[in-house]
Amino acid sequence: MNTLRSLRQHGGQDRALMSFDINADLRPAFHWNLKQLFVYVVAEYESSTNPLNQVIIWDKIIESKDTAWIKEKNEFVKYALIDQGQELRNKTVSLRLMWDHMPLTGRLYNGDERKSSFTLPSKYKNKN
Repeated sequence: MNTLRSLRQHGGQDRALMSFDINADLRPAFHWNLKQLFVYVVAEYESSTNPLNQVIIWDKIIESKDTAWIKEKNEFVKYALIDQGQELRNKTVSLRLMWDHMPLTGRLYNGDERKSSFTLPSKYKNKN
């Protein structure tokens, strides 16, 4: 995570907005039978309500090898990190880059890459 723009309660749920960096070379995934990759960032954390929470916060469809090296600096989330309740404060969150291979024919499979972790603040934070 680069910047936490806000961590606040909204409609009885905790919601976090942030930015992050991505540098992933997915060009080796492309071959004659691959139509596209569906690439996404998953935020994972534990809470007392759910032992594992997984929330997609960003996604992108890559349709060619030419655009398969993702280099994004300070990329803002497309979808807020939203908890079912009020349990995001002071949680350790791991971000994981994942992708689904979408072939022209045959079996679907997925892949994932490194994780990075950070801890959200213990108090709500509004936009600066």
